[in-house]
Amino acid sequence: MEQKKIAFIGAGNMVRAIVSGLVGNGYPATHIIATAPSETRRLPLEQEFAISTTADNLAAARDADVVVLSVKPQMMEEVCKPLQALDFQGKLVISIAAGISCQRLKQMLGTTQDLVRVMPNTPSQLGLGMSGLYAPDSLSDADRTFAQELMQAVGKTCWVAQESGINNVIAAAGSAPAYFFLFMEAMQAEAIAQGFDKATARLLVEQSALGAASMVVNNPQSELSTLRENVTSKGGTTAEAIRTFNHHQLSDIVAKAMRAAVERAQEMEKLF
Repeated sequence: MEQKKIAFIGAGNMVRAIVSGLVGNGYPATHIIATAPSETRRLPLEQEFAISTTADNLAAARDADVVVLSVKPQMMEEVCKPLQALDFQGKLVISIAAGISCQRLKQMLGTTQDLVRVMPNTPSQLGLGMSGLYAPDSLSDADRTFAQELMQAVGKTCWVAQESGINNVIAAAGSAPAYFFLFMEAMQAEAIAQGFDKATARLLVEQSALGAASMVVNNPQSELSTLRENVTSKGGTTAEAIRTFNHHQLSDIVAKAMRAAVERAQEMEKLF
């Protein structure tokens, strides 16, 4: 990975995850700076990863080759306004913010420079993230490669051809951990209702989820439907559980939920 000077505007959990992944993979800490108004946000990053931190967004971005915007969407315009004093020519700008289009970000920053939008998810904190990326075709191959390698420090990546595809990434990956948590919550609750104590119920559910996900990862040649069928003996207990899910139209519920996530993402784009 090319060693550029990176300024993270923001010092939240996602920045911490990316910094951890970069430094853990040998990226020089001296090339990384993160900003936050609160010293309580900055100091842990300094102490754990030996990077620089500051409360001065403008100074950090001025000296950087890569500027990563990682603040809440509702704060983005306020954070970007002072950065309009910068000449972004030659800088790569990466946004990790849902609901703010590249065009809107350019307006906020007062630049025509190409941007990269990234949508990661929370398992990035464990190095198991899934990030979707979008950039216009005019972005250089070098910048495209750097953005991808940056996010590969915390997991897997994919590119979408159209910016609207970022909203689909939100539905399929960005929000997805919560779907699985909800399903696991329901399983744990029923296991408790059937007589297991809370800790044992959680163990049964979490280990089964981990094992199922690992089987998917370790059998890339197998369709998900095949893996499901391999567990489902005709006329058995699993078959009856699956029949119940199908009777209550689980697939339709999942589809509706994912579409609702996309629609909400589209609505958010009009808010900022």
